[in-house]
Amino acid sequence: MKELVEVRWHGRGGQGAKTAAQFLAEAALDDGKYIQAFPEYGPERAGAPIRTYTRISSKPINLHCAVTNPEYVVVIDPTLTTPEVVEGLNEQGVLLVNTGKSPDSVRKQTGFKTGKVATVDATAISLDILGRSMPNMPMLGALLKIAPLVELDALYEKTKKKFLKKIGEKKTKANIEGIKIAYEKVRVE
Repeated sequence: MKELVEVRWHGRGGQGAKTAAQFLAEAALDDGKYIQAFPEYGPERAGAPIRTYTRISSKPINLHCAVTNPEYVVVIDPTLTTPEVVEGLNEQGVLLVNTGKSPDSVRKQTGFKTGKVATVDATAISLDILGRSMPNMPMLGALLKIAPLVELDALYEKTKKKFLKKIGEKKTKANIEGIKIAYEKVRVE
C-alpha cells in the first residue's frame, strides 16, 4: 500500500456511504494505520447526493480537506455515474460503480480512459441477501477485491463489532455474506 491512499465515495443520503467510509477507516485503524473518514453533505436529507471520504496512511495525516485526487472512486448510487465522479481521479486510479452494466459501458458513460473500471451489482446483492436496497457493505467487499487496503477478515470483524448489537446476528451475517458475494462478483477492466 502507498504511504497515503484516498478514497472518494459518491452516494445518496440513506445508502450507507458514510458508514462504508467509516468501516473501511476503522478496519485500517485496527491494523495500525492512520485514518480519516468524513462526509460532505449538501442538503442533509434522505436521497440527497453526498460525498464521503476515507484516507488511510502509514504515517500521521496532516490534511484536513476533501479528497480531490483519489486513487479510488466508489459510486454507490448508479444514477450518480456521470463524468463529474471521475474529476480528479488519479490516471492510474480505479472507478468502482454499483451497476449491472459492464465496466466498458461505465468507462464510456464517464469518459474515464486511463485507469481501471470495476462494476458490481451491489443493489441486487443487497436485495437478495438483506431484502432491501442497502448496497454499501457489498460495495466495501468489491472495493477490497480491487484495492486490498485492509484484510477481508478485518472488515468482517469490524462489521460484527459494529452491527451485532445494533441490527442483530441475522442481519449482521447477511451483511457479511453481501461483502463476500460482491468480493467474488466484481468485474474489472
